Amino acid sequence: MENVLDNQTHTSPSSEHREGPVARSIEQRTAKVPSDVFLWAALGSIAASLTVLITGNEKRANFIGQWAPTFLCFGIYNKLVKLHGSDGAR
Repeated sequence: MENVLDNQTHTSPSSEHREGPVARSIEQRTAKVPSDVFLWAALGSIAASLTVLITGNEKRANFIGQWAPTFLCFGIYNKLVKLHGSDGAR
């Protein structure tokens, strides 16, 4: 089966749309983090949320439980940076 993304033309962004030095530095460091760290962080926040819920603090459990999608979004962003680089240029 052919990958749809392989048919796309790869263009590098113009100089006015490139990442700044701070974003590039952060992305270079976070790209070294294994992707499953974010998955485990999400699962850990779910487990912590359930634990806090069992102890009876529903508001705190909801707060902790809302971290899971944030960790998963960080994981997706991390994977995109690993695959495409900080500017999408290869």
